[in-house]
Amino acid sequence: MNGRAREWLREIPCRVGEIAIDRGDAGRWILTHRDDRARAELHPHDGAEAAVELARYDDAGNFRPLKTAPNLRHGWRLVLADEQEVERALDFFYPARLATWRSWRAGELRTTPLRETLERQSGMYRVTAKITETQANELVANFCRSDGGCLRTILWRRDATGTLPSTLLPAEKFDPQHDQTGRGEAALPLLCQEACNLLVAASREVVKSTPAL
Repeated sequence: MNGRAREWLREIPCRVGEIAIDRGDAGRWILTHRDDRARAELHPHDGAEAAVELARYDDAGNFRPLKTAPNLRHGWRLVLADEQEVERALDFFYPARLATWRSWRAGELRTTPLRETLERQSGMYRVTAKITETQANELVANFCRSDGGCLRTILWRRDATGTLPSTLLPAEKFDPQHDQTGRGEAALPLLCQEACNLLVAASREVVKSTPAL
């Protein structure tokens, strides 16, 4: 990847989700939780692969199935050798989000409406296509909310007509310029181009729990 493609790293500290990126000495890079940037007593880690374990559990030791949930663990300091290592680490923290952002910046990102995602499901998830508009509206609001749900900025719509994913979410949830962590700082957005597998699974639970008429 050439230097021009990494211009997003030139603003220091660079913020991506809950992560702050700073320059270290000897050309190295330092990643921390944004809440911990001013702390000195952080447990040191080296190399991009360390991000795999750092992203695995929250502060309470619970597994994090959704890596873009706002529950990244605290108390660590990750030292990386170069910009390539920074990108590798970010792919472990937030899989495919940097590539998605680059596609969006280039005008090449395709988004998929929720209804299209659900209608293409098969097997045990085929039932998700039966979710009602009211159910979808409420589910997306609860599952995808930035406060306690997911830090991605939603770019997809509910259907092909352009219906909002949820009228219960604030307009900022669909704005790539908004810091979804609520800190109000400039940050590279974690973009969501289609409903994730976890939202699809949650849709199935909603439909399955609906009493038969």
